[in-house]
Amino acid sequence: MIPLRFRAELPPIEEPLVVRLRDRPTDDFHDDREAALIGIAEGWREYDFNGFSLRIEAEPGQSLDGDVVLAFPGRPIVHRLIRARSHHNTFLVTERCDQLCLMCSQPPKQVHLDLFAQFGQAALLAPVGATIGISGGEPLLFKEQIFALIGNTLSVRPDLRFHVLTNAQHFDSEDGPFLHGRARDRVLWGIPLYAPDAADHDAIVVKDGAFARLFQSVATLAKAGAQIELRTVVTRRNAALLPRLARLIATELPFCTSWALMQLEPIGFGRMNWDTLFHDNSVDFGPVARALNIALARDIDVALYNFPLCTIPEEYRTYAPSTISDWKQKYLETCQGCSLKTRCGGFFEWYDPDRGFARVGLE
Repeated sequence: MIPLRFRAELPPIEEPLVVRLRDRPTDDFHDDREAALIGIAEGWREYDFNGFSLRIEAEPGQSLDGDVVLAFPGRPIVHRLIRARSHHNTFLVTERCDQLCLMCSQPPKQVHLDLFAQFGQAALLAPVGATIGISGGEPLLFKEQIFALIGNTLSVRPDLRFHVLTNAQHFDSEDGPFLHGRARDRVLWGIPLYAPDAADHDAIVVKDGAFARLFQSVATLAKAGAQIELRTVVTRRNAALLPRLARLIATELPFCTSWALMQLEPIGFGRMNWDTLFHDNSVDFGPVARALNIALARDIDVALYNFPLCTIPEEYRTYAPSTISDWKQKYLETCQGCSLKTRCGGFFEWYDPDRGFARVGLE
C-alpha cells in the first residue's frame, strides 16, 4: 500500500501544522506554508520550515515533492493529506454518521475531531486543477463547515473541484444559494441509492425514512442545477433489484449526472458482513447487465466501479474504469502478464481470494 503517514521529527509547534513539502524552492514558494528539502540521510529527509527542522522518514525513491502533510503537536507523525501525483486525494472530515449501512467501509464513531480549518489550508495548497474528495462518516452533519470550506476555497482557487460523498439526508431549500453559486459547476455530490423502494433502501442503510428524505434532498440539488452522482453498492440484498432501480433512475432522476454501480469493499462492515452480502458477479452478472442495458438505452452515464475486468463479460468491460484508490489497490499473482492490467483497477488491498470471486483471470 502507498503510505499515508510517516514517522517524523517536528519543529516546535503548539497548533496543528499544515505544510507543503518541496524538493526545492520555486517562484511561488511561501515560507509560512512550505518546507524546502535541505538534506537526505539514512532514510530521513530534512526540510527547512521557517528556520526550523522538519524531518520525515521515507523510503528512497518515494516522492514527496508537492505533497501536503498535517502534523500535531507532540505526535511524531505526519499525515499525508494531499499527494501531488495522485488523483485520489480525499479528506475524511468526520467519522460520525446518522446511518449504519450494512456494507459501510468506514463504520461510524461518535467521536469527532474538528479539523476543518486545517483541511481548508490544505485545499489551498492542492495542485492546479485538482479534485478533492470529501467523505466521512457523513460530512453534512457539519453542513455549515463543509459549505464554508468549499466556498472559501473556490473563492481563492476556482481551478479546483470537489467530490463530496453524502447520504443526502441534510439538504434543505435554504441551501439553494450556495448550491447554485460557485459550487454548482465545481462540486459533484456523490449520493448512495441502494434500492428502488423505501423498504429495501431503508433496510440497507438501517434508517427509517432515509429513502424519502434522500429524494427531498435530490430535488433541492436538482432545482439548483447541482451535479449529482448516484452510487449503488451491489450486494445480495439488492442485486435482483438493480433493473428496477435503473428504471426508477431513468424515469424519476434523469437529471442526475451519472450512476455508478459499485462492487463491495471488503473492509469495515463490508468485511464483517461479507459472507451474507458479497454478490459474485463473475458467476452471476445477469442483474448487473440488465441494469446497465436499461441505463444505456435511456442515455444514462453509467459505470462499474471496483469491478476487476476479468470478472466482467467482455462486452461490458468498457464501462469499468480503474476506480480503486491507488493507496488501497493491489493486483493478484494471476494478474501478472494479463493483457488488461494496464487499464484494470485490480483489487482492494484487503481482498481475500479465498472468499472472493469464483472466476478470476482471463480464460
